[in-house]
Order: sequence, then structure tokens, then C-alpha cells
Amino acid sequence: MKDTVYIDINCDVGEGVGNERELLPLISSCSIACGGHFGDKDTMRETVRLAIRHKVLIGAHPSYPDKENFGRLSMDITTDELTKSIKKQLVALTSILQEENAVLHHIKPHGALYNLISVDENAAKCFIEAIKKYSENVFLYVPYNSVIEKEALKNNINIKYEAFADRSYNNDLTLVSRSFSNAVITSPNLVLEQISTLVLEGKVNTVSHLEKELKANTFCIHGDNSNSLEILKYLKTELPKKGITIG
Repeated sequence: MKDTVYIDINCDVGEGVGNERELLPLISSCSIACGGHFGDKDTMRETVRLAIRHKVLIGAHPSYPDKENFGRLSMDITTDELTKSIKKQLVALTSILQEENAVLHHIKPHGALYNLISVDENAAKCFIEAIKKYSENVFLYVPYNSVIEKEALKNNINIKYEAFADRSYNNDLTLVSRSFSNAVITSPNLVLEQISTLVLEGKVNTVSHLEKELKANTFCIHGDNSNSLEILKYLKTELPKKGITIG
């Protein structure tokens, strides 16, 4: 009999969808929007309290300061402006964590910022500079074989490789742009297939049906995926049949 494999499933939350009460009991870590693309003190505090109640690890989800576009478009701002914004977002969430006697487990950038620092060295260095204060005690969620991974390791920042269970991958392991209809996977069965292949084989099937190596320690289901709740309920039932347990 094979040993059970325990995995971390994370969701981006506090983003205005309002499904946190249903999602949080089904996951093991969460990344809370902290004012860049969405969020204010009230949404952060409410989500933090729910995470504490359900014993879910808490992360910060900073982004470009761009609520109008939900942080999903690159912004033409200076390095200094971006650094200040990320620091401000982290202070906003960590101050609430302190008040609620909770700890920060990880930092995960959002949207266009996540994509940029994965491939752009200057942007990655800017992000590392902004989070250095927290680096001793937290993890940074990064894509495998990315620029931000290399910069984090150079700066002795603890990382966890993240893969997206509900997103399609290009052949170069970038995510398919959300402008394409096949970018987001909404079928629970297809998400199960993708996450099982990632966990058990360390590989992902791209949109061109190529099998590529992809290391991962944490697996994301987007909280704003239209089918996120159904997907997570399905995974909770079906993953154990494959020897995989969330937690």
C-alpha cells in the first residue's frame, strides 16, 4: 500500500467574491488581497479571522496598486513607487495579523506582477527588496524555474514552488493569457487530472499536449474561478482515492 502524499492547496481570497466561508474549510493555505488590486482593513480582518477559525495558513497577496484592472495589467510605474506600494500592502495585512494574534506564513504576488517578476530580473529584484523585512520567517510562493525563484534563493529567502491546478500552461510553462477562452480550467475532473499529474509525476500537460517537468509544493485554485467551490469539494473527495490528502 502506497504512503499518503500530503499537499498544500492554496486559494487567493479577500478579493470581493464573498465565498471565503465556503472555501476556507476546504484548503490549507490562503493568500489575502491587501489593498493593491482589492481589499481594505475590513475585508482583510474578516478573511484573517475566517482563516484562523479554520486553521488555514495565512499569506499576503500584494499586487500592482491597480484596483481598476484588478492587478491583471502591467503598470508603467517607477521601481520606487512599486516598492513603496508593496511595502504598504504588507504593512496593512501584517498589522491586522498582529492585532488578531496570527502569523504571516507566506507572500504570493498577484496577477500581472506575479507574471512579470517570473521573467524580468529588475522587477524580481524590486520585489525582493520590498519583502526583505519579512523574509526570515515567511515563504515566498514562486513558479518553478523562474527569475524570481533565482533572485529569492540568492537572497536566502525560503521558497515554495507553486503550480496552478486550474490554469492552462503554455509550452514554456508560462500561463495561458486570460484573454484566451482556455486559460482557466473550470472542470473539476480536469483540475483533478492536472493536480494528480503534478503531484504524482512532477509534470504538467501543456495546451499543445506536451508533457513538461514542473516542481510544486503548493497548488493554487483561484478563489475567483467561477467553479472554485465545486472543484474543491470534488478534490476533497477524489484526491484521497489517488493517495493524496489536502493538509
